[in-house]
Amino acid sequence: MPGPARPPIGLHLARTARSVSRAFDEALARAGGSTPVWLVLISLKSQQLHNQRELADAVGIREATLTHHLNAMDTQGLITRQRDPANRRVHLVELTEAGEALFHRLLGAAAAFDQQLHAGLSDSEMAQLEKLLSRLAANATAHASPLP
Repeated sequence: MPGPARPPIGLHLARTARSVSRAFDEALARAGGSTPVWLVLISLKSQQLHNQRELADAVGIREATLTHHLNAMDTQGLITRQRDPANRRVHLVELTEAGEALFHRLLGAAAAFDQQLHAGLSDSEMAQLEKLLSRLAANATAHASPLP
């Protein structure tokens, strides 16, 4: 049986996503960070998050995984955590001056990486790409059937 004329779009998209993700990780590492640290920092800066549970939801990871990252960030002096006086089981998370500085370095790295991705693409091509990616995402979830 002959193979497909071209690779399935899902395979091509998965390979592209891995390549872009690796390159983004490397760009953040050169600026002194990582993807998990960036996700925590940008979530703290862009949303009114009050505790670790809200932060885990915003980042899209489990609380136990977040705790691991926050422990490292706390040790590095990037964040502070303190118990909520209203609920001692809840930890409040805030950026330190060092965390603010790292946020701005990583923001610059993320912006530069985004510009690198846009290279050679017009605004209309970017709009079309965003529209197509949204349709692919919708298609992937709309027709998903449970596994047998």
